[in-house]
Amino acid sequence: MRGNHEVERIQTVIIGGGQAGLSVGYHLARRGLSFVILDANARIGDAWRSRWDSLRLFTPARYNGLAGMRFPAKGDTFPTKEAMADFLEAYAKRFDLRVMSGVRVDSLSKRGERFIVSAGDHLFEAENVVIAMSNYQTPRVPPFARDLDPSITQLHSSEYKNPGQLKDGGLLIVGAGNSASELGIELARTHKTWMAGKETGHVPFRIETPIARHVLIRIVRFVGTYILSVGSPIGRKIRPKMLPKAGPLVRVKPKDLLAAGIERVGRVTGVRDGLPVVDDARTLDVSNVVWCTGYHPGFSWIDLPVFGEDGEPMHHSGIVDSEPGLYFVGLFFLHSMTSDTVTGVRRDAERIARAIIARARRTAAPENGKQRVSS
Repeated sequence: MRGNHEVERIQTVIIGGGQAGLSVGYHLARRGLSFVILDANARIGDAWRSRWDSLRLFTPARYNGLAGMRFPAKGDTFPTKEAMADFLEAYAKRFDLRVMSGVRVDSLSKRGERFIVSAGDHLFEAENVVIAMSNYQTPRVPPFARDLDPSITQLHSSEYKNPGQLKDGGLLIVGAGNSASELGIELARTHKTWMAGKETGHVPFRIETPIARHVLIRIVRFVGTYILSVGSPIGRKIRPKMLPKAGPLVRVKPKDLLAAGIERVGRVTGVRDGLPVVDDARTLDVSNVVWCTGYHPGFSWIDLPVFGEDGEPMHHSGIVDSEPGLYFVGLFFLHSMTSDTVTGVRRDAERIARAIIARARRTAAPENGKQRVSS
Protein backbone atom coordinates (compact mmCIF):
# COMPACT_ATOMS: atom_id res chain seq x y z
CA MET A 1 0.00 0.00 0.00
CA ARG A 2 1.10 3.52 -0.70
CA GLY A 3 0.19 6.86 0.77
CA ASN A 4 -2.28 7.54 3.52
CA HIS A 5 -5.28 5.34 4.02
CA GLU A 6 -8.20 5.91 6.31
CA VAL A 7 -8.81 2.77 8.31
CA GLU A 8 -12.32 2.12 9.46
CA ARG A 9 -12.59 -0.16 12.44
CA ILE A 10 -15.86 -2.05 12.36
CA GLN A 11 -17.17 -5.22 13.91
CA THR A 12 -18.05 -7.10 10.70
CA VAL A 13 -17.22 -6.68 7.04
CA ILE A 14 -19.51 -8.56 4.64
CA ILE A 15 -18.03 -9.10 1.19
CA GLY A 16 -20.77 -9.44 -1.41
CA GLY A 17 -24.05 -7.54 -1.67
CA GLY A 18 -26.31 -10.19 -3.15
CA GLN A 19 -28.96 -12.21 -1.34
CA ALA A 20 -26.32 -13.83 0.89
CA GLY A 21 -24.66 -10.64 2.08
CA LEU A 22 -27.93 -8.75 2.52
CA SER A 23 -29.38 -11.62 4.54
CA VAL A 24 -26.44 -11.64 6.96
CA GLY A 25 -26.69 -7.85 7.22
CA TYR A 26 -30.38 -8.05 8.07
CA HIS A 27 -29.78 -10.32 11.06
CA LEU A 28 -26.84 -8.27 12.34
CA ALA A 29 -28.83 -5.03 11.99
CA ARG A 30 -31.71 -6.46 13.99
CA ARG A 31 -29.33 -7.07 16.88
CA GLY A 32 -27.61 -3.71 16.64
CA LEU A 33 -24.21 -5.01 15.53
CA SER A 34 -22.07 -2.79 13.33
CA PHE A 35 -21.26 -3.94 9.81
CA VAL A 36 -20.65 -2.82 6.26
CA ILE A 37 -21.50 -4.71 3.06
CA LEU A 38 -18.99 -4.28 0.22
CA ASP A 39 -20.17 -5.02 -3.30
CA ALA A 40 -18.18 -4.66 -6.52
CA ASN A 41 -21.28 -3.99 -8.63
CA ALA A 42 -22.43 -0.45 -9.31
CA ARG A 43 -25.94 -1.19 -8.07
CA ILE A 44 -27.49 -3.70 -5.68
CA GLY A 45 -28.87 -6.59 -7.72
CA ASP A 46 -26.52 -6.14 -10.68
CA ALA A 47 -25.22 -9.69 -10.34
CA TRP A 48 -28.72 -10.73 -11.45
CA ARG A 49 -29.18 -7.95 -14.01
CA SER A 50 -25.97 -8.94 -15.81
CA ARG A 51 -27.24 -12.42 -16.68
CA TRP A 52 -28.99 -13.40 -19.90
CA ASP A 53 -32.17 -11.53 -20.79
CA SER A 54 -34.67 -14.41 -20.65
CA LEU A 55 -33.51 -15.86 -17.32
CA ARG A 56 -36.20 -16.83 -14.84
CA LEU A 57 -35.76 -18.37 -11.42
CA PHE A 58 -36.40 -22.07 -10.89
CA THR A 59 -38.48 -21.55 -7.76
CA PRO A 60 -41.88 -19.85 -7.49
CA ALA A 61 -42.01 -16.37 -5.97
CA ARG A 62 -43.38 -17.60 -2.63
CA TYR A 63 -39.97 -19.15 -1.92
CA ASN A 64 -37.81 -16.24 -3.06
CA GLY A 65 -38.33 -13.78 -0.25
CA LEU A 66 -35.71 -13.06 2.38
CA ALA A 67 -36.05 -12.79 6.15
CA GLY A 68 -38.48 -10.01 7.03
CA MET A 69 -39.76 -9.41 3.48
CA ARG A 70 -41.83 -11.49 1.09
CA PHE A 71 -41.17 -11.46 -2.64
CA PRO A 72 -43.66 -9.01 -4.22
CA ALA A 73 -45.25 -11.27 -6.83
CA LYS A 74 -47.96 -13.87 -7.16
CA GLY A 75 -46.76 -16.89 -5.23
CA ASP A 76 -46.83 -19.46 -8.02
CA THR A 77 -45.08 -17.36 -10.68
CA PHE A 78 -41.41 -17.66 -11.62
CA PRO A 79 -39.69 -14.28 -11.25
CA THR A 80 -37.45 -12.80 -13.91
CA LYS A 81 -33.86 -11.83 -13.16
CA GLU A 82 -34.87 -8.15 -13.23
CA ALA A 83 -37.59 -8.73 -10.64
CA MET A 84 -35.10 -10.52 -8.37
CA ALA A 85 -32.56 -7.73 -8.75
CA ASP A 86 -35.15 -5.05 -7.93
CA PHE A 87 -36.28 -7.04 -4.90
CA LEU A 88 -32.76 -7.12 -3.48
CA GLU A 89 -32.41 -3.38 -3.99
CA ALA A 90 -35.74 -2.76 -2.26
CA TYR A 91 -34.75 -5.12 0.57
CA ALA A 92 -31.56 -3.20 1.33
CA LYS A 93 -33.47 0.09 1.29
CA ARG A 94 -36.32 -1.14 3.48
CA PHE A 95 -34.00 -2.30 6.26
CA ASP A 96 -31.49 0.52 5.77
CA LEU A 97 -28.61 -1.89 5.29
CA ARG A 98 -25.26 -0.20 4.85
CA VAL A 99 -24.03 -1.24 1.41
CA MET A 100 -21.03 0.31 -0.32
CA SER A 101 -21.52 -0.35 -4.04
CA GLY A 102 -18.77 -0.17 -6.61
CA VAL A 103 -16.20 -1.30 -4.04
CA ARG A 104 -14.16 -4.32 -5.11
CA VAL A 105 -12.10 -6.08 -2.46
CA ASP A 106 -8.44 -6.42 -3.42
CA SER A 107 -7.20 -8.45 -0.49
CA LEU A 108 -8.17 -10.03 2.80
CA SER A 109 -5.41 -10.63 5.32
CA LYS A 110 -4.87 -10.55 9.04
CA ARG A 111 -2.95 -8.32 11.42
CA GLY A 112 -2.78 -9.81 14.87
CA GLU A 113 -6.27 -10.91 15.84
CA ARG A 114 -8.07 -8.63 13.40
CA PHE A 115 -8.83 -8.96 9.71
CA ILE A 116 -7.63 -6.36 7.22
CA VAL A 117 -9.82 -5.79 4.17
CA SER A 118 -8.30 -3.67 1.41
CA ALA A 119 -10.68 -2.38 -1.27
CA GLY A 120 -9.30 0.34 -3.52
CA ASP A 121 -8.98 3.49 -1.42
CA HIS A 122 -10.82 1.86 1.47
CA LEU A 123 -9.20 -0.06 4.30
CA PHE A 124 -11.18 -1.87 6.99
CA GLU A 125 -10.09 -3.50 10.21
CA ALA A 126 -12.66 -5.98 11.46
CA GLU A 127 -13.23 -8.61 14.08
CA ASN A 128 -15.33 -10.67 11.67
CA VAL A 129 -15.43 -11.10 7.90
CA VAL A 130 -18.23 -12.82 6.01
CA ILE A 131 -17.45 -13.83 2.44
CA ALA A 132 -20.97 -13.81 1.01
CA MET A 133 -20.19 -14.97 -2.49
CA SER A 134 -20.81 -18.06 -4.59
CA ASN A 135 -18.15 -20.40 -5.96
CA TYR A 136 -18.90 -18.99 -9.41
CA GLN A 137 -16.69 -15.91 -9.77
CA THR A 138 -14.15 -16.28 -12.59
CA PRO A 139 -15.32 -17.72 -15.94
CA ARG A 140 -13.49 -20.88 -16.96
CA VAL A 141 -12.73 -21.86 -20.57
CA PRO A 142 -10.26 -24.48 -21.82
CA PRO A 143 -6.83 -23.27 -22.97
CA PHE A 144 -7.43 -24.45 -26.54
CA ALA A 145 -10.23 -21.89 -26.93
CA ARG A 146 -7.58 -19.42 -28.09
CA ASP A 147 -6.79 -21.73 -31.04
CA LEU A 148 -10.25 -21.40 -32.58
CA ASP A 149 -10.48 -19.43 -35.79
CA PRO A 150 -10.70 -15.70 -34.97
CA SER A 151 -13.83 -15.45 -37.12
CA ILE A 152 -15.72 -17.67 -34.65
CA THR A 153 -17.73 -15.73 -32.09
CA GLN A 154 -16.90 -17.00 -28.60
CA LEU A 155 -18.85 -16.16 -25.46
CA HIS A 156 -18.79 -17.54 -21.95
CA SER A 157 -22.28 -18.04 -20.54
CA SER A 158 -21.58 -15.16 -18.14
CA GLU A 159 -21.28 -12.84 -21.16
CA TYR A 160 -24.33 -14.09 -23.06
CA LYS A 161 -27.38 -11.82 -23.09
CA ASN A 162 -29.47 -12.71 -26.17
CA PRO A 163 -29.27 -14.31 -29.64
CA GLY A 164 -28.34 -10.97 -31.21
CA GLN A 165 -24.77 -11.41 -29.97
CA LEU A 166 -24.20 -14.39 -32.29
CA LYS A 167 -23.58 -14.43 -36.04
CA ASP A 168 -25.35 -16.57 -38.60
CA GLY A 169 -24.19 -20.17 -38.86
CA GLY A 170 -23.75 -23.17 -36.64
CA LEU A 171 -23.44 -23.00 -32.86
CA LEU A 172 -21.61 -25.24 -30.42
CA ILE A 173 -22.63 -25.05 -26.77
CA VAL A 174 -19.94 -26.59 -24.59
CA GLY A 175 -21.49 -27.88 -21.37
CA ALA A 176 -24.65 -29.75 -20.50
CA GLY A 177 -25.86 -28.21 -17.24
CA ASN A 178 -28.74 -25.86 -16.59
CA SER A 179 -27.22 -22.78 -18.23
CA ALA A 180 -26.22 -24.74 -21.33
CA SER A 181 -29.65 -26.30 -21.65
CA GLU A 182 -31.59 -23.08 -21.14
CA LEU A 183 -29.42 -21.26 -23.68
CA GLY A 184 -29.63 -24.22 -26.05
CA ILE A 185 -33.43 -24.14 -26.13
CA GLU A 186 -33.34 -20.40 -26.83
CA LEU A 187 -30.65 -20.45 -29.49
CA ALA A 188 -31.78 -23.56 -31.35
CA ARG A 189 -34.67 -21.49 -32.70
CA THR A 190 -32.24 -19.48 -34.83
CA HIS A 191 -29.09 -21.61 -35.12
CA LYS A 192 -28.15 -25.17 -36.00
CA THR A 193 -26.96 -26.24 -32.55
CA TRP A 194 -24.67 -28.89 -31.15
CA MET A 195 -24.31 -29.44 -27.40
CA ALA A 196 -21.14 -31.05 -26.06
CA GLY A 197 -21.05 -32.75 -22.69
CA LYS A 198 -22.32 -35.59 -20.59
CA GLU A 199 -25.90 -35.50 -19.33
CA THR A 200 -26.14 -34.43 -15.70
CA GLY A 201 -29.53 -35.94 -14.83
CA HIS A 202 -32.76 -34.01 -14.45
CA VAL A 203 -35.62 -33.29 -12.09
CA PRO A 204 -38.28 -35.86 -13.06
CA PHE A 205 -41.22 -33.47 -13.29
CA ARG A 206 -42.24 -30.22 -14.96
CA ILE A 207 -41.70 -27.40 -12.48
CA GLU A 208 -44.37 -25.22 -14.12
CA THR A 209 -47.27 -27.63 -13.49
CA PRO A 210 -49.70 -26.81 -10.66
CA ILE A 211 -48.82 -29.96 -8.70
CA ALA A 212 -45.12 -29.13 -8.97
CA ARG A 213 -45.51 -25.49 -7.93
CA HIS A 214 -47.73 -26.27 -4.96
CA VAL A 215 -46.68 -29.75 -3.80
CA LEU A 216 -43.58 -31.27 -5.39
CA ILE A 217 -41.40 -28.22 -4.89
CA ARG A 218 -42.10 -28.42 -1.15
CA ILE A 219 -40.87 -32.01 -1.08
CA VAL A 220 -37.75 -31.18 -3.08
CA ARG A 221 -36.97 -28.22 -0.83
CA PHE A 222 -37.41 -30.33 2.29
CA VAL A 223 -35.12 -33.06 1.00
CA GLY A 224 -32.52 -30.59 -0.28
CA THR A 225 -32.53 -28.60 2.95
CA TYR A 226 -32.85 -31.19 5.70
CA ILE A 227 -31.97 -34.60 4.25
CA LEU A 228 -29.15 -33.67 1.88
CA SER A 229 -27.27 -31.65 4.48
CA VAL A 230 -24.19 -32.07 6.61
CA GLY A 231 -26.56 -32.56 9.52
CA SER A 232 -27.57 -35.99 8.23
CA PRO A 233 -25.48 -39.13 7.55
CA ILE A 234 -26.66 -39.34 3.94
CA GLY A 235 -25.87 -35.66 3.36
CA ARG A 236 -22.34 -36.02 4.75
CA LYS A 237 -21.78 -39.06 2.55
CA ILE A 238 -23.09 -37.52 -0.66
CA ARG A 239 -21.59 -34.03 -0.31
CA PRO A 240 -18.01 -34.87 -1.45
CA LYS A 241 -19.41 -36.62 -4.51
CA MET A 242 -21.62 -33.69 -5.48
CA LEU A 243 -19.14 -30.82 -5.05
CA PRO A 244 -17.30 -31.35 -8.36
CA LYS A 245 -20.42 -32.14 -10.39
CA ALA A 246 -22.97 -30.04 -12.23
CA GLY A 247 -26.45 -30.14 -10.74
CA PRO A 248 -29.38 -31.87 -12.46
CA LEU A 249 -31.43 -30.05 -15.08
CA VAL A 250 -34.40 -28.32 -13.48
CA ARG A 251 -36.62 -26.70 -16.12
CA VAL A 252 -35.31 -28.27 -19.32
CA LYS A 253 -35.44 -32.02 -19.89
CA PRO A 254 -33.17 -34.04 -22.24
CA LYS A 255 -36.12 -34.77 -24.52
CA ASP A 256 -36.74 -31.01 -24.84
CA LEU A 257 -33.25 -30.61 -26.27
CA LEU A 258 -33.89 -33.33 -28.82
CA ALA A 259 -37.27 -31.85 -29.72
CA ALA A 260 -35.57 -28.49 -30.31
CA GLY A 261 -33.29 -30.11 -32.88
CA ILE A 262 -30.14 -29.93 -30.76
CA GLU A 263 -27.58 -32.60 -31.60
CA ARG A 264 -25.78 -34.05 -28.58
CA VAL A 265 -22.07 -34.73 -29.03
CA GLY A 266 -19.31 -35.90 -26.73
CA ARG A 267 -16.58 -33.94 -25.03
CA VAL A 268 -14.71 -31.24 -26.95
CA THR A 269 -11.09 -32.44 -27.07
CA GLY A 270 -9.33 -29.68 -28.99
CA VAL A 271 -9.11 -27.70 -32.19
CA ARG A 272 -8.28 -28.72 -35.78
CA ASP A 273 -7.87 -26.20 -38.56
CA GLY A 274 -9.46 -23.57 -36.33
CA LEU A 275 -12.60 -25.62 -35.63
CA PRO A 276 -13.64 -27.55 -32.49
CA VAL A 277 -13.08 -31.30 -32.42
CA VAL A 278 -15.21 -33.69 -30.35
CA ASP A 279 -14.18 -37.03 -28.90
CA ASP A 280 -15.37 -39.07 -31.88
CA ALA A 281 -12.79 -37.14 -33.97
CA ARG A 282 -15.43 -35.09 -35.78
CA THR A 283 -14.74 -31.47 -36.61
CA LEU A 284 -17.76 -29.21 -36.17
CA ASP A 285 -18.16 -26.43 -38.72
CA VAL A 286 -19.52 -23.69 -36.48
CA SER A 287 -19.56 -19.92 -36.48
CA ASN A 288 -20.26 -19.56 -32.76
CA VAL A 289 -19.16 -21.22 -29.52
CA VAL A 290 -20.81 -20.57 -26.16
CA TRP A 291 -18.74 -21.88 -23.26
CA CYS A 292 -21.01 -23.10 -20.44
CA THR A 293 -17.98 -24.56 -18.75
CA GLY A 294 -18.38 -23.15 -15.28
CA TYR A 295 -16.20 -20.97 -13.12
CA HIS A 296 -13.15 -20.89 -10.94
CA PRO A 297 -13.94 -19.94 -7.33
CA GLY A 298 -12.13 -16.62 -7.75
CA PHE A 299 -10.84 -16.36 -4.17
CA SER A 300 -7.19 -15.61 -5.00
CA TRP A 301 -7.49 -12.29 -3.12
CA ILE A 302 -7.88 -14.14 0.20
CA ASP A 303 -4.40 -14.17 1.73
CA LEU A 304 -5.19 -16.63 4.50
CA PRO A 305 -4.43 -20.38 4.84
CA VAL A 306 -8.05 -21.50 4.57
CA PHE A 307 -8.03 -23.54 1.35
CA GLY A 308 -7.66 -27.25 0.80
CA GLU A 309 -5.62 -28.98 -1.89
CA ASP A 310 -8.60 -28.72 -4.23
CA GLY A 311 -8.61 -24.94 -3.86
CA GLU A 312 -11.94 -24.89 -2.06
CA PRO A 313 -12.42 -23.15 1.31
CA MET A 314 -12.17 -25.38 4.37
CA HIS A 315 -15.13 -24.71 6.64
CA HIS A 316 -17.82 -26.34 8.74
CA SER A 317 -21.22 -25.15 7.51
CA GLY A 318 -19.63 -21.81 6.63
CA ILE A 319 -17.60 -21.40 9.83
CA VAL A 320 -13.82 -21.45 9.32
CA ASP A 321 -12.51 -23.08 12.49
CA SER A 322 -8.87 -22.35 11.66
CA GLU A 323 -9.52 -18.58 11.43
CA PRO A 324 -12.00 -17.55 14.15
CA GLY A 325 -14.22 -14.76 12.87
CA LEU A 326 -14.09 -15.80 9.21
CA TYR A 327 -17.26 -17.13 7.58
CA PHE A 328 -18.62 -18.12 4.17
CA VAL A 329 -22.21 -17.91 2.90
CA GLY A 330 -23.52 -18.71 -0.58
CA LEU A 331 -21.23 -21.59 -1.53
CA PHE A 332 -22.65 -24.69 -3.18
CA PHE A 333 -23.48 -27.30 -0.49
CA LEU A 334 -22.16 -25.01 2.25
CA HIS A 335 -24.49 -26.74 4.70
CA SER A 336 -27.06 -28.39 2.46
CA MET A 337 -27.87 -29.08 -1.16
CA THR A 338 -29.89 -25.83 -1.28
CA SER A 339 -27.15 -23.59 0.18
CA ASP A 340 -26.56 -21.71 -3.08
CA THR A 341 -30.28 -21.05 -3.63
CA VAL A 342 -32.23 -18.09 -2.25
CA THR A 343 -33.97 -20.38 0.25
CA GLY A 344 -30.76 -22.01 1.42
CA VAL A 345 -28.88 -18.71 1.66
CA ARG A 346 -31.58 -17.32 3.91
CA ARG A 347 -31.17 -20.21 6.33
CA ASP A 348 -27.38 -20.25 6.24
CA ALA A 349 -27.16 -16.47 6.73
CA GLU A 350 -29.12 -16.68 9.96
CA ARG A 351 -26.81 -19.43 11.23
CA ILE A 352 -23.70 -17.37 10.47
CA ALA A 353 -25.22 -14.27 12.06
CA ARG A 354 -25.89 -16.28 15.22
CA ALA A 355 -22.24 -17.39 15.23
CA ILE A 356 -21.09 -13.77 14.97
CA ILE A 357 -23.42 -12.71 17.77
CA ALA A 358 -22.19 -15.54 19.98
CA ARG A 359 -18.59 -14.57 19.28
CA ALA A 360 -19.34 -10.94 20.12
CA ARG A 361 -20.61 -12.05 23.51
CA ARG A 362 -17.38 -13.96 24.15
CA THR A 363 -15.06 -11.16 23.15
CA ALA A 364 -15.07 -7.45 23.79
CA ALA A 365 -16.74 -5.69 20.86
CA PRO A 366 -14.27 -3.35 19.14
CA GLU A 367 -14.91 0.34 19.31
CA ASN A 368 -15.97 1.68 15.93
CA GLY A 369 -14.01 4.58 14.57
CA LYS A 370 -11.51 5.80 12.05
CA GLN A 371 -7.86 6.67 12.28
CA ARG A 372 -5.28 7.96 9.82
CA VAL A 373 -2.36 5.65 9.20
CA SER A 374 0.57 5.78 6.82
CA SER A 375 1.90 2.80 4.96
